[in-house]
Amino acid sequence: MTSTRSPLFTIVLSQFCCTSLWFAGNAVMGDLVKDFGLQAGSLGHLTSAVQFGFITGTLVFALLTIADRYSPSKVFLISALLGSMFNAGVIWEGNTISTLLILRFLTGFFLAGIYPIGMKIAADHYEKGLGTSLGFLVGALVLGTAFPHLLKALTSGLPWRMVLMLTTCLAIFGGLLMKTRVSDGPYRKAGQKLKPAGLFTAFQDTRLRAATFGYFGHMWELYTFWAFVPVMLTAYVSEHSQASLHISAWSFAIIAIGGPACVAGGYLSKRWSEKRTAALALSISGLCCILSLWFFHVNNSIAFLSCMLIWGMSVVADSPLFSTLVARHAQPEIRGTILTMVNCIGFAITIVSIQVMNFLKNVWHMEDAYWILALGPALGLIGMFRKKQKVHDMA
Repeated sequence: MTSTRSPLFTIVLSQFCCTSLWFAGNAVMGDLVKDFGLQAGSLGHLTSAVQFGFITGTLVFALLTIADRYSPSKVFLISALLGSMFNAGVIWEGNTISTLLILRFLTGFFLAGIYPIGMKIAADHYEKGLGTSLGFLVGALVLGTAFPHLLKALTSGLPWRMVLMLTTCLAIFGGLLMKTRVSDGPYRKAGQKLKPAGLFTAFQDTRLRAATFGYFGHMWELYTFWAFVPVMLTAYVSEHSQASLHISAWSFAIIAIGGPACVAGGYLSKRWSEKRTAALALSISGLCCILSLWFFHVNNSIAFLSCMLIWGMSVVADSPLFSTLVARHAQPEIRGTILTMVNCIGFAITIVSIQVMNFLKNVWHMEDAYWILALGPALGLIGMFRKKQKVHDMA
């Protein structure tokens, strides 16, 4: 076992490896559509299947209080192994849209034992400096999410199944690494069976509610943006014939740049507080949603890509800060369950957002639809700074 004094690198590396399962299907979506004869709208459906699986998984994990009753690193390992198995199932030549949806759903289900459990493990090890620690952890999630796009760019001459097999192997490695190198944290408190009344009592804390409302607004935007980045880039190239962009490489860059932004946000929050720093990032990403009405039509690739990179940074920089606030204001004995429940609701919101965007692309010019994503940041900021909210900072 690694010393509890320095497990952060191992937690971050494990999280990176395992969350590469998340968008593995999106990175090879064009190949899936071609090889399995899927409809053009399959992007939204397959992405939503992962999100729905994650929601179902987080709900089951929360109801059974798995994150608080059992060793988190063991839960992480089992989830990584099972998620990897279903991710690898996508390479089967006999797949149909139905089996692909089931496989992506089950992958998402076991991601519920990876992402929130990883946050739980970090919270159990770091009581002080949690914002910075979660900045690294969510940064790893971002890089893991973007990584399949990089693999696709690097293996463009190889079969698309290689991307899925590589992400599968990475996730297995990440699960084994977490189990063998990270012990239970010194701030872990074993939980009891779920008591619904305890959850309701926990959410009576106005600081916890404000953090969750901000997080929900952030989630309306985040995964829809990530899912549609390749679509955005493709649409820009189609509208501007002089533009020549490597879709997979730029998709990786635009999503991955959010990783360093999460880390930077964690350090900035030491000076500004988590609440103010999260509000700044949420405001910038909301502004990017609105400005997309302009920069998609700018006949300048550098200006367009610059705006997309700023969007990629701001859209996720607030995520570890909201998680920090939720973890800090949740009761220690149900912290894992609270984090899991908040994740469950947040990812339910992503399904609605993705399907709304999937619908709008059929009735509007796609470039003019992304301003809808600004509704999330706007409502999130309102939830964070309601007049009834106490004046003191949430930090």
